[in-house]
Amino acid sequence: MATRCKYSCHEVTKRKHWDKAKGHIFTAKFSPVMDGSEENKKFYAATPSGSLEVGTYQQDIFEVGKDYFIDISEAPAEAAAP
Repeated sequence: MATRCKYSCHEVTKRKHWDKAKGHIFTAKFSPVMDGSEENKKFYAATPSGSLEVGTYQQDIFEVGKDYFIDISEAPAEAAAP
């Protein structure tokens, strides 16, 4: 079974990577979308709380104020090695 959530990016921070050769790490923080449209109210009714924090090396992946879908589904068990 899959679940689709709608989250809004409310913060993106930049910090130096501990390995200076790798540049920076960007951390984006998200919270559930709650209102603004009937669709958003439906998502909030199904996903009323939560938070998400994502780290990336790429600066332009997420933008504050934009909404993003997060699809959650069960991952299959890894196949046993022969």
